This record gives sequence, structure tokens and C-alpha cells, in this order.
Amino acid sequence: MADPDTPAVKIEGLTKVFPIPFRKEKVVAVRDLSLEVASGEVYGLIGPNGSGKTTSFYAIAGLLNPEGGQVLIDGQDIRQVSQESLRRAIGIVPQDTVLFNDSIFENVRYGNPSASDTEVEQAIRLAHLDEFIRDLPRGRDTLVGERGLKLSGGEKQRVAIARTILKDPPILVLDEATSALDVKTEREIQAALLEVSRNRTTLVIAHRLSTVVNADEILVMADGKVRERGTHAELVASGGIYADM
Repeated sequence: MADPDTPAVKIEGLTKVFPIPFRKEKVVAVRDLSLEVASGEVYGLIGPNGSGKTTSFYAIAGLLNPEGGQVLIDGQDIRQVSQESLRRAIGIVPQDTVLFNDSIFENVRYGNPSASDTEVEQAIRLAHLDEFIRDLPRGRDTLVGERGLKLSGGEKQRVAIARTILKDPPILVLDEATSALDVKTEREIQAALLEVSRNRTTLVIAHRLSTVVNADEILVMADGKVRERGTHAELVASGGIYADM
């Protein structure tokens, strides 16, 4: 069991540089970034395009190799653990969901292949996917098409959220997870995600302020660094970057 006093996620001095295609220059996406995310809390990570939000997300998920610094999960450097162990610890809902040309039901089960039908059905309900499925001629056995082409962006996102619910990881990373949804559906999904995030560490990466206003703490990024942090009320009162947004 992880030490409750150890940050669930800790980034120390992270620096990531990307080359600019067809040019000799490089762009620094994240510069000497350090932050700690406490266990069991919901954090919002927000900032303008190019601020380093998504690069931080990829680093936490172990999907890129930084030029400097390290990422620790429960006190362990992620470079020192197996990819399988890291994947078990983190559940990711990305901006662009990859679906397989199989049924909706089996695409959800992909989050935990050993799950029972009952567990898959529960994940579908929590992701507010059940009503959509009931209206389909073949129900849960409906094929989604190559890369999910038969589903809308919002429907694909709900499949991705259901997958992550089924996986039941201790750390959730939501990268613009509700960006493809209309306002009504976004509210429904956020209510479900709020329930799912209880007693686990959740990092919500977003452009829209509505996605993070209820977070325990909001981290405001600009130019590859965390420039402000606090609750929604504290950041509005401070009159800084967040208040301007």
C-alpha cells in the first residue's frame, strides 16, 4: 500500500524539447517543471495552447522521454518500473479515443478483459452510455466500425470513459475528456466522473474552465511552468492568469 504522505504523482525538474519540422529551431514544451499531486485529490490542469499541459500528461503516462527531470508515481521513478505496472496504476481518457471494429460492449471490456458482463454493464451505466445503446437496433452488440467511424465524437468519448471506469485504476488522467460533448452530456459525464474519482487521484487536463471549477486544486500553466495554483475561488480573487481566462 502506498504511503499516504507520499504524493501520488510528483514531477521534479521536468524539461521536454521538441524539434520544429523542417527547421533547425526547437521548442521547449515544458521547462524545469516541478509539481506534486496528493493522493485522493482532484486536480485541474489548465492553460492556453502551448502551455505544456498535454506534454505533462504524456510524461506522467510514461509516453515520452524528457530531456531532464523525472516523474514519480507513489515515490517510484516511472523509468524504474515496468510498463505493465505503470499501465495498471493509471487510467487515461485521451482527447482522441481509439476504438476497434468490434461491438460497443467489447470495446468497453477492453479496459479490463477479465471483467464480467455485469461489471461491463455497470461501467456503461456510469458513463451514461446505456441510453444510447438501448436506442440501437443491435443494442450493445452494435459494431462501431473501423476506428469507431460509426460513432460520434461524444459517443466515442463515453466508450473511453466507460473503459477507464471498468479498469478501476488508482490514478485517473482525463485529457480533455469531455471536449467532444454537448453541454448537457458534459454535465452528466462530469457528475459520473466525480463519483468515479472519489478516493482516487484524478488529474483533469482542460481548456474549458467549466471542466475544472470543482477541482480540489487548479494548476494554471503558461510557458511550460505552473504559474498559479489554488481553488477556483482563490484564483479568481487573485486577479492573475486564471482570472483573466
